Amino acid sequence: MYRGRVPRSRDDDACPGALQTHTAADGELARIRLPGGMLRAEQLEAIALAAIEHGSSTLELTSRGNLQIRGVGDTAAVADRLAAAGLLPSPTHERVRNIVASPLSGRVGGTVDIRGAVTALDRAIREDSRLAELPGRFMFGIDDGRGDVSGLAADIGSHAVDGTTAAVLLAGRDTGVRVAHGDVIAMLTTLAHRFLDVREKAWRVTELDDPGTLLGQQPTAAPGRTWPGRTRPPVGWIAQEDGRVALGAAVPLGVLDAEVARFLAAVDAPIVVTPWRSVLLFDLDESVADTALRVLAPMGLVFDENSPWLDVSACTGLPGCARSRADVRADAAAAVRAAAVTGTTHRHFVGCERACGSPAGGQVVVATGDGYRPLSAHP
Repeated sequence: MYRGRVPRSRDDDACPGALQTHTAADGELARIRLPGGMLRAEQLEAIALAAIEHGSSTLELTSRGNLQIRGVGDTAAVADRLAAAGLLPSPTHERVRNIVASPLSGRVGGTVDIRGAVTALDRAIREDSRLAELPGRFMFGIDDGRGDVSGLAADIGSHAVDGTTAAVLLAGRDTGVRVAHGDVIAMLTTLAHRFLDVREKAWRVTELDDPGTLLGQQPTAAPGRTWPGRTRPPVGWIAQEDGRVALGAAVPLGVLDAEVARFLAAVDAPIVVTPWRSVLLFDLDESVADTALRVLAPMGLVFDENSPWLDVSACTGLPGCARSRADVRADAAAAVRAAAVTGTTHRHFVGCERACGSPAGGQVVVATGDGYRPLSAHP
């Protein structure tokens, strides 16, 4: 079943977590999984303090809606702080709680509110001992019908078709299989088990010869639909359907100063970190939203949907990654300031052909040592 496109020396990837950290050029890297990107204000405060006390004093937002701390000097102290904040509910499963979900669901738009499904799927994963064997890169997706998360091409996912039914997706493609919303969690965990049954050395569903064999049933609708990959986050003043306000703040190049993160936490509102390297603050009264906007905007967060910062992203690059041929973040920032980013095509700067953190759409440019060239194929 394994296509074997990439030579592998191990059955599992070395994708970091908060307990199994990665040794980078700038120290240990701890990645904190946030199912659906959701976290409470006090949890963001805990992560920020961990970064200030034991890391680089910055947080990185990832393309899966997670957070990571670089330059960690005391990994045990960071893990203890995260556990105390409820961010490590299962040490055995902490690397496999990879769930992306429509971040505005239940507040603005969408066909159904999938927030409860995210919580239920996370619980089902943690309660299933075998699913701890999933590779750290394996991803679940739950889309509320608007098509934002389905465009991320999660390994297995659901996409709300109407108020009662969801489409089952493999690698972001509609399989034609339909299930009731109440059966989505069981279907997704079943598919994950079937992937473990056949994966051999595969880390992702796309590496299987025939992903469709995971289904075990015939489609009842036309298969094959896909959704375009989005690159721009929802930003600015967003009116919720209940009359309250959400604020969407893009984080330039996904690097959030930990002290700014503490100001975000101080708003004391529900928070979602999006896969487009932005943060959403929800359920605000207008007066609170207005005050928060006035305080946070001067700190470098982007609330303007026309900002060129929304059209550029980058991998870590030098000095944090020894594989990189350039300080890609500095080069990406220089491109924004020189108006070289036009807003017509998202550009993702990477330091090597691995193209880490590439968004689902746009153009990826890779450092050559004396400039950049377009990557021949999108990752």
